[in-house]
Amino acid sequence: MPLHLKLHTQPEVPLEADCICPDKIQSLKDSEISSMIVFHGNRQVKLGEFFDCKGAFDGEIIIDGDLNNVKHIGASMTFGKIIVEGNIGLHTGAAMQGGEIIIEGNASDWLAAEMQGGKITVKGNAGHMTGSGYRGSTVGMQGGEIFIHGNVKNETGHVMRRGLIVIGGDSGDFTGVNMLAGTIIVLGSMGIRTGAGMRRGSIICFNEAEILPTFMRNCEYQPSFIKFYINYLEKNGFSIDSSYTNGTFERWSGDSVELNRGEILLSTKKSK
Repeated sequence: MPLHLKLHTQPEVPLEADCICPDKIQSLKDSEISSMIVFHGNRQVKLGEFFDCKGAFDGEIIIDGDLNNVKHIGASMTFGKIIVEGNIGLHTGAAMQGGEIIIEGNASDWLAAEMQGGKITVKGNAGHMTGSGYRGSTVGMQGGEIFIHGNVKNETGHVMRRGLIVIGGDSGDFTGVNMLAGTIIVLGSMGIRTGAGMRRGSIICFNEAEILPTFMRNCEYQPSFIKFYINYLEKNGFSIDSSYTNGTFERWSGDSVELNRGEILLSTKKSK
């Protein structure tokens, strides 16, 4: 039986619960898990003051309740699985190195900030700065996979260096801003200033988009690798029109204010 945490008291201010992580729980008993320290505002309190703890940790943690005001869950985790049966707050999976997080609801801002490895799946929407670097950091996401089945807000993949981000819905403004490398796939529409300042990497969008004047249109072609991405995404729960498999894409290179070695691929298939 996996460890089951159920929120019984809604925190009045954000609750910092980075202790909810397989690495920190793996060797603890039920009573010890309940006694782990979390920060409620500027006060140190026990995890049991907010969560009921049942079951035993077997590599999997199931969390139930409205966790919009709970931060840092799964931060720096290296193994195991966390299943969130609802919404989740800020900084979930930040600096994550391995393992898997599944979020049945929506995720807040800074999801998987500076992620290094592992896999995160969000069945709903995500906020700003998904897979990004923190303010002042020169490198953001360095590995791993993020699958968002809904929409995301601004600056997804900011200073991203490696890894894969997939957005099943729409993305906000500045998708892939200052991107260093890696891949971002958007199945819906993108906001303005996509790829601004990007140096390398690929942004693939299955719809038309507004392109900055510092990008140059190279060609229109049928990328052979698109079908492999589509197959992989379908295995991860995305539904994609089969006509995209051999579809034609416009290739734009940029950003010319940087190295000019990044690319944006836009499907020429008109969205309905």
